[in-house]
Amino acid sequence: MKTFKAPSQTEAYAMIKADLGEDAVILSNKTVSDNGTKCCEIVAAIDEMPQRQVSTAPTRESVLDEALNDSVGWKHEWGQIKGHLMALLKPQMNLQSLSPRQQLAMEYLEREGVDSNVLLNVFCKLRDNANLSILRVLEGMASIRPLSADSWSRKMHAFAGPHGAGKSSALIRVALREKAQNPGMKICLVAADGNKGKGRLVLKHYAELSGLAFRELITHEDVAALKREAGAFDLILIDLPGMSVNNRLEDWLLAHGMEDWNELAVHLVLNPYYNSEQYRVFAERYKSSKVASVIWTKLDEACTFGAILNMACSSGLPISALSYGSGLKNSITPATKEMIWRMLFMRQLPGSEN
Repeated sequence: MKTFKAPSQTEAYAMIKADLGEDAVILSNKTVSDNGTKCCEIVAAIDEMPQRQVSTAPTRESVLDEALNDSVGWKHEWGQIKGHLMALLKPQMNLQSLSPRQQLAMEYLEREGVDSNVLLNVFCKLRDNANLSILRVLEGMASIRPLSADSWSRKMHAFAGPHGAGKSSALIRVALREKAQNPGMKICLVAADGNKGKGRLVLKHYAELSGLAFRELITHEDVAALKREAGAFDLILIDLPGMSVNNRLEDWLLAHGMEDWNELAVHLVLNPYYNSEQYRVFAERYKSSKVASVIWTKLDEACTFGAILNMACSSGLPISALSYGSGLKNSITPATKEMIWRMLFMRQLPGSEN
């Protein structure tokens, strides 16, 4: 029998698995204070009796594991096939068959970093109608769902995304905007990074300054307490931890008992200057039925905005909010299609007059 302490329950389970193996039995799970810091303490044990001979007959779990491993290889192989197909099809995109205005728009999109498969889709729609506006085509490829009370009935919003994407800043900006528009609104900021990042301190600081409630999610008890307390708030904003290489958002939500929260919507926070492979990896790592939109941050630092269109087409997720500038006040806005097209074709940021 051993006692394990870690900043989060996920890390504690990882330590148990590494030390005692898959057969460890959890005896207790509680939140304790260690030098003034909240952490998870788990007592686990293992029976050291000789193991029984394991049957070599395939089980449901082994068959599923094998199928999943095969699917990963197939995804990689299909990605290569798609790349080869696009390389063959791209020369067939004869822009001379389009009207001069359509040609200019297509060339501009390519310079903006729009992927070949998106360009091919646009080309096929334009080729059959010389009078068709490229905006009419793009509107059907990128959907918008503004992050506002009018468009979202759910009160719990979690912000997920890679480290450095600006999740904590985007969360604070949304909280400050909602507080300014509705001074009487009861808002709660929640840190769920397990005390690993500075985002927790920033959230706590702004909660105290702005008269907002602040909570932490580390253990199952914290999650259950927040769920019981949810009725006391009009809006709950949760800062989720960045997922490392071997972690998945869906697994994290399941492990913390949040996968079945009907009131929860997760927003994927991204910057527009990652490369195509990074976006593909992020899409896999943060895949979940709870992910409902994409929030784009650090727009003022981007050189091109083609990634916004690429992600909208590949993920099918609507764009909900746009964040820009270094300040936290008045620097995030619910997305509109006009804002997206002005950024894409005119390099005009939201809130800009020129």
